[in-house]
Amino acid sequence: MTRPLIVIFSAIVLDAVGIGLIFPILPALLEDVTHAGNVAPYIGIMTALYAAVQFVFAPVLGSLSDRIGRRPVLLISLLGAAINYLFLAFAGSLWMLLIGRAIAGLTSANLSVATAYITDISGEDQRARRFGLLNAMFGIGFIVGPVLGGTLGDYWLRLPFIAAAVLNGCNLLIALIMLPEPRTPSRQPINLAALNPLKPLGWLFEVRSLWPIIAVFFLLSATGEAYGTCWALWGGDVFHWNGLWIGLSLGAFGVCQTLAQAFLPGPAVKLLGERAAILTGVAGTCLALTFMAFATEGWIVFAIMPVFALGGLGVPALQAMATRQVDDSRQGQFQGVLASALSLASIVAPLGFSGFYFAVRESWPGAVWLSVVAVYAVAAGMVWRLGRG
Repeated sequence: MTRPLIVIFSAIVLDAVGIGLIFPILPALLEDVTHAGNVAPYIGIMTALYAAVQFVFAPVLGSLSDRIGRRPVLLISLLGAAINYLFLAFAGSLWMLLIGRAIAGLTSANLSVATAYITDISGEDQRARRFGLLNAMFGIGFIVGPVLGGTLGDYWLRLPFIAAAVLNGCNLLIALIMLPEPRTPSRQPINLAALNPLKPLGWLFEVRSLWPIIAVFFLLSATGEAYGTCWALWGGDVFHWNGLWIGLSLGAFGVCQTLAQAFLPGPAVKLLGERAAILTGVAGTCLALTFMAFATEGWIVFAIMPVFALGGLGVPALQAMATRQVDDSRQGQFQGVLASALSLASIVAPLGFSGFYFAVRESWPGAVWLSVVAVYAVAAGMVWRLGRG
C-alpha cells in the first residue's frame, strides 16, 4: 500500500471514529452543559446543525478541491475536525457546542475529498478494490468510535473529545508532512452559481417520474438518523446503560451492519430479486425495532442484532434499482440529486425524532422505535409500487 493511501485511509478511520465517538456520551455532555432534564431537543438541534452546514458548504469544498488541490482542502478538513473536538472538550455553554458542530459541518470534506484523491492516484482497474477498502476503513472507525467514546467517557466526560482532537491533530501533522498533491489544480475561477446546494433538486421538477425513488431514499436516510439521535438516550433511560454499554451496543450494531452489507446483498438479490431484497431488509429492521420498542432487558438488544443486520440488504439493492431510473448520460446528475435528498433528510429527521422522543420519554421511551417503523412502512409501500412499475 502506498504512503498516500495510508494517510488517506487513516484520515477516514479517524473521521468515522469521531462520528461514532460522540453518540454514547452526547446526552451526558449536553446535560452537563445545559443542566436540562431532557436534552433530546438539543441533540436534534446539534445533529441537524451539522448536517445543514455540511449541506451548504460541501459543494464549495468539493469545487475548491478541483481548483486549489485535494491536499489543502483535506488539511483544512482535518484542522476543522480537531478544532471541533476542542470546542466539545472545553465547552462550558451550549453556544460553544453549537459553534463546534458548525465548524465540523463546515469542514467535513474528508470522505468526498478522499474519494477524489483515490480516483486521482488509481487506475480504473484499482479503483473498485481501493473504494472497497475506503468503505471498510469507515466501517472500522464507526465500530471502534462508540466503544472508545463510551469507555473513555466513563472515566471523564470530556476525555473522548480530547483524545479525538489529539488523534486528528496527529493525522493533520502526518498529512502535512507526508501527503503529496495528486494532481495539478485547475486554478480556474469558481462558478458561484454551481455551488448552490439546492440546484440539483431543481431537476426533479422537470422529471417527476423520479419523485418516488427519491422519496424512498429520503425516507430510508431519515430512519437512519433516529439511531444517532435517540439510541444513547433510550439506552440510558430504559436499561440505565453507562457510556461503555451504549458504546458496545452501537459497536455491535456497526459490526453486524458491516458484515451484512459485505456478504449478503449479492446473494440476496440473485435469489430474491432487488425489490424483494429491499423489502426483506426493511422487514428485518422493523421486526428488530419492534422488539426494541418493548424491550425491558438490555440483552435483548444484542440478541436481535442478527435480525437488525438484515437491513443491510436493502440499501445496495435500492442503489442498483435506482441506477436504472435514468440513462448513463444523466447518472452523475441523478447521483447529485440523491446526495442532496440524503442531506436534507439528515437535517429534518433529527429534529423530528428528537421532538418525538421528548414527547414520549416519560411515558414510553421505546415508542420512538415504532415511529421509525412507521416511516419504514411508508417507504416499503413505495418500494412495492416501484418494483411493480
